[in-house]
Amino acid sequence: MHKLAIIILNWNGSEMMRKYLPSVVENSLVGNVVVADNASSDDSVEMLAKEFPHVQRILLDKNYGFAEGYNQAIAQLPTYEYYLLLNSDVEIRQKGWDKVLTDYMDQHPECAVCQPKLLDLKKAEEAEREQGCTNHSLYFEYAGCAGGFLDKYGYPFCRGRILGTVEEDKGQYDNPRTVLWATGAALLCRATDWRASGGLDSRFFAHMEEIDLCWRIRTMGRDIVCIPQSTAYHLGGATLNQGNPRKTFLNFRNNLLMLYKNLPEAELKATLRIRMVLDYVAALQFLLKGDLANMKAVFKARREFQKMRDEYIPIRQHIQATRKVQRIPERTHYSILWQYYIKGHRTYSSLPA
Repeated sequence: MHKLAIIILNWNGSEMMRKYLPSVVENSLVGNVVVADNASSDDSVEMLAKEFPHVQRILLDKNYGFAEGYNQAIAQLPTYEYYLLLNSDVEIRQKGWDKVLTDYMDQHPECAVCQPKLLDLKKAEEAEREQGCTNHSLYFEYAGCAGGFLDKYGYPFCRGRILGTVEEDKGQYDNPRTVLWATGAALLCRATDWRASGGLDSRFFAHMEEIDLCWRIRTMGRDIVCIPQSTAYHLGGATLNQGNPRKTFLNFRNNLLMLYKNLPEAELKATLRIRMVLDYVAALQFLLKGDLANMKAVFKARREFQKMRDEYIPIRQHIQATRKVQRIPERTHYSILWQYYIKGHRTYSSLPA
């Protein structure tokens, strides 16, 4: 059995891979790097064949999106012990970053998924250009930081990022920590747990799919851990920028689908009622800003959720029937919106225990 497949899903990211793929290849000690191409229309395939002939390629027949793209790619791979899903806009600067992750997993069989500490590549590059050295302040990257959590209404936050506030990395979260979700930008999953969970939900297409996967795995009684002794630098926003209406639609719709699938029965109705109110508040905020496109995206997301809800009934029933953990401690009893806007908590370490 092979140890680790590092799978980079690409769609029209030729220049991105040309820039960042060498760092992954050079600094990975145990991982076999694989690029799965989502039917790119640029020169990605030709570029890989010419400049990275030693990197394994999987050519998909169409753009399956993030979720199903990874499902399709993993289905075509030989047997591996671990799969590491890695974004194409991730740069690796630490030799053996992948071995740090697999060593931890080897020593902790109760752990199904882990992630490295995720740092902001754009800010790091800007500081290096301005200061002319690598000895500068580092900041967490929005997408995953040092491990993710959920509040009681389904809003994600991280060690290192609460809503829009991102912290400087001062080593404050350098302890390995059980979390609710690992970032899809650099997510390592044990192959047996991947198969047991069914992989990513293809209907999500993109966004929230890794949180849904991790929540399902956590419900099965398995651990999700951030291992900050391994680090990766993420550019972020390479596919859809923050504020893009398409991204707003996918985030809102998929978050509601995720809640419907995974919430315990006792919480489902009340949580979805409160989320309806909160979603309409979010739409109103977009309206007051004059952002009609994102306001419409919220309403569209809620309509789509209602249309898709019935097809998720058997999936929800299966998750609830196989649930081994009723109360997941990494899903908080409080609202992160209340803690952030009313209580003024801007950092993870200041939040209630």
